[in-house]
Amino acid sequence: MFYHKMLALIGLSLLLTACGDTSQSAQQNTRTFQQIIDSGELIIATRNAPTTWYIDAQGEASGYEHDLALVYSEALGLEPRFVIKDSISEIFQALREGEADVAAAGLTLLPSREAEFLSGPQYDSVHQALVCHRDGPKPDSYQALSGLNIRVIANSSYAQRLKLIQQTHNPQLQWSETTKHATEALLGQVASGKIDCTVADSNIVKINRRYFPEITVAMQLTDRQPLALYLAAQSQQLKARLDQWHADFENSAEMRKIEDRYYGFFRQFDYVDVSVFRRRIDERLPRYDRYFASAAYTFELPLNTLLAQSYQESHWDPQAVSPTGVKGIMMLTQNTAESLDISDRTDPKQSIMGGARYLKNMLSRFRQEISAEDRLYLALAAYNIGRAHMHDAQILARELGFSPYDWHDMKQVLPLLAQKQYYKDLKYGYARGGEPVRYVQRIREYQSILENELD
Repeated sequence: MFYHKMLALIGLSLLLTACGDTSQSAQQNTRTFQQIIDSGELIIATRNAPTTWYIDAQGEASGYEHDLALVYSEALGLEPRFVIKDSISEIFQALREGEADVAAAGLTLLPSREAEFLSGPQYDSVHQALVCHRDGPKPDSYQALSGLNIRVIANSSYAQRLKLIQQTHNPQLQWSETTKHATEALLGQVASGKIDCTVADSNIVKINRRYFPEITVAMQLTDRQPLALYLAAQSQQLKARLDQWHADFENSAEMRKIEDRYYGFFRQFDYVDVSVFRRRIDERLPRYDRYFASAAYTFELPLNTLLAQSYQESHWDPQAVSPTGVKGIMMLTQNTAESLDISDRTDPKQSIMGGARYLKNMLSRFRQEISAEDRLYLALAAYNIGRAHMHDAQILARELGFSPYDWHDMKQVLPLLAQKQYYKDLKYGYARGGEPVRYVQRIREYQSILENELD
């Protein structure tokens, strides 16, 4: 008995020593703030997803976490370097081993995480949702979760929430966990009927239900929870600097602009509209895609923007006619068609090339120094409402203290063109200024779906 106890104690001692060595090794690998500054770069661990970091249609790195990282890295005088991981576990392992200085991947605050890592600035909040197929089971209580095929990411906040529900409400609740698939892939499995349900943060659902219209939120599983950056436990100085940055940045116009870029254009989800659009990508678009590709190349326009705009105009119907007499895939007026030497507005090739040329003309009437994204949205709005009314709106923006070159500001000013107290003193008078705002919003949403479907 004594011999066995001694072996157990020796084994425990070796285990603790090994754990201590691992912890000490991790601490040694974590860079000090001065080492980070001396290196000239901030290393950020994230994952490839629409809400975090991804390569956009122009081949550029994008994403909510990506854009925030650009800002706080610049505030620290550093260049960001992104380390892309496949899972949340790998992201935290990168922090643990000193491979990254910051973890930025839509990470919720959890006591288990804060016990090992430092939490940095809180920059958003989400709630967890149980997501199921719209034609499948629709549980409306914790008890109704029994018997469902639920799968979530292993070692995630979702798994922790299900464990709490099991312990406090439903001992019969069962689920499986995976290390091979991200949340977006699990949403795809729900959409295809491979599993009944999964759990995802509300911001992830908001974006991905456009790509998987078959999914629906069955239950909200938590109240709103903060999202935060995470740092290694030894990174107090880096945390202090990031907290200082965030105190100045969280209510800034730049922060609102980043939020608008990734979340501001999604209107209330319309299952029928999105489903029809995705079907027409397969059924209608192939008839005209060569004309769109040629027009985008000729006039140096983003192809997916042109596709989305034309769908918003006509649903890719060359025979479309509005009550006001505009016609064709790009819905051109008779006067505009004549100015572009278009003889037949219902001819797909003529209409697409003419509409692209007209959009290029609108782009040329805004200053080159405006950011490419803002300039494109302003040009789309001008395509819809006319350059004259856009000129009025820009004058009004200056008078009200807004930027006439910032789409985030202009979409707040444009609806004022319909209010007499504002339009009565403008050169071109009344206009339905809310319409170009909705127009650009819809184009951005269709473009988002196209970029996913045609990737």
